Amino acid sequence: MGKILTVLVSSVLLLGACSFAHYEKSDTLIVSARDASGFLDKGYLLVDAQKATSYAKEHVKGAANVERAQITVSDPVPNSVSPASLVAEAAGKAGISSDSDLIIYDDNNNMDACRLLWTLKYYGHRGDIRVLSGGLGALKAQNWAVVAGTESISPVKYAPSPAVDSIIALKDELKSQIENPRKDVVILDVRTEEEYNAGTIPGSVHIDYMNNMFSDMTFKPDQHIKILYKQAGIMPDDEIIMYCKSSVRAANTYVALYNSGYRKLKIYDGAWLEWSTTGYPVYIPETALPTLTSSQANS
Repeated sequence: MGKILTVLVSSVLLLGACSFAHYEKSDTLIVSARDASGFLDKGYLLVDAQKATSYAKEHVKGAANVERAQITVSDPVPNSVSPASLVAEAAGKAGISSDSDLIIYDDNNNMDACRLLWTLKYYGHRGDIRVLSGGLGALKAQNWAVVAGTESISPVKYAPSPAVDSIIALKDELKSQIENPRKDVVILDVRTEEEYNAGTIPGSVHIDYMNNMFSDMTFKPDQHIKILYKQAGIMPDDEIIMYCKSSVRAANTYVALYNSGYRKLKIYDGAWLEWSTTGYPVYIPETALPTLTSSQANS
């Protein structure tokens, strides 16, 4: 009876949340550990996005490894998206072509899996890509075979397409939004409340990326995500520019929102690490101070 009541309540809430809102197709980027084997049977490749050292200690048998360090650079700030040539090299060494269908998992709150997905999409990956909800822990709970060491992977050629500029935002785009706000643009800070209160981009809406997931780090259903973001005034027709400290956590929110039917999504790749050093405005919500420049805020 309790489960039935929960479903009914969720349905009522969802009906209200979706009124006058158009969501695109949902459940397109996330797959559960229970359903993942069916995708592998169809030819999807399993990709492990853990650090290489963690992968060597424990990974799902047969999974190829692409770690964050292979797809990010430290210029202009740490965790900036790598040039296409470096991403192509990392993917190719892992046996991934630009047409490969992929399921990606990690051991880090889905962040690295989501960041890899976003990076490949940024460089025009043509195959289907899914993030494994709950990561390595969820697969182990389903008794997937786990091994140590390395895998014998045959390298292939990865041919990136031109960068998809519609899913990335640069700092001047956010500066323009602050100076001349558009009602259909949302700047979304996905960091912790403590980080947000210490300073944020003016006008940002705050939703900690952890709210996208349950305590076991599996993603919440799309109807939960729709309700959560609508309650914060974020609608599917809005253009949403999300960021965190270095926009790795932001990739988690990108996947959660896209999977729930949002499409006008951008990641500010420079993120707070870049913004807080530009001299551009910073707002301090915790003390309700007027907007300050970053140099003033850090003095």
